[in-house]
Amino acid sequence: MVSLGGFNTLKLHKEFQYVYNRGKNQHSSSVVLFFLPQNGIHKVGFTATKKLGNAVKRNRAKRRMRAIFTEYSSTLKDGSYVFVAKVGLFESSHEKLTHDFKKILTNAKTLT
Repeated sequence: MVSLGGFNTLKLHKEFQYVYNRGKNQHSSSVVLFFLPQNGIHKVGFTATKKLGNAVKRNRAKRRMRAIFTEYSSTLKDGSYVFVAKVGLFESSHEKLTHDFKKILTNAKTLT
């Protein structure tokens, strides 16, 4: 299994729903972040809806988000994070996607 920088993955539907309902959200052109601060908890989830395309495209979107998340994982505050892919993710270069990640993480005040 690929390490996500010490973060455990959200797996259950109710875990995702808890973060969606109680957390704060930040939007960019390619990614939406839902963040719920929780002391001592390091969890992350990645989702892509069927609106994005078939399973191959959705899995590619989640792989791209996971890869960029690992770059920032060591500098993030405790809490649960859910990243949702948007259609703009496919047209985005790696640099643009990295910029979007930095923007939403900074706006959510999650970087230490």
